[in-house]
Amino acid sequence: MADKLIIELLFGGGAELLFDKIKKRTIELPSLQKYFPENNNEKWTIRDLLVWLKDNLLRERPELFLQGESVRPGILVLINDADWELSGELNYEIQNNDSIMFISTLHGG
Repeated sequence: MADKLIIELLFGGGAELLFDKIKKRTIELPSLQKYFPENNNEKWTIRDLLVWLKDNLLRERPELFLQGESVRPGILVLINDADWELSGELNYEIQNNDSIMFISTLHGG
């Protein structure tokens, strides 16, 4: 198994404001066992990615992006342009070259 996993992250609808106003970035995830030594899984899941995002890319107001171990209500998650509900949500095993998009559907007034 390869040590690294390369994926594309996209943020829209205001979610990018929490991530240094960067809408699109390609990232290389480290070996899962190096990042989460206590994790017995062999593959990165969306659940793992959310922890990694919080630790590495989320710059402000995590409560606007995360709630518990998932994204907060009002954040649409697309995996390869399909709703994550079709792929297993938090348990989806991330594949090399996946495109994962987070879109905020909440708009303040």
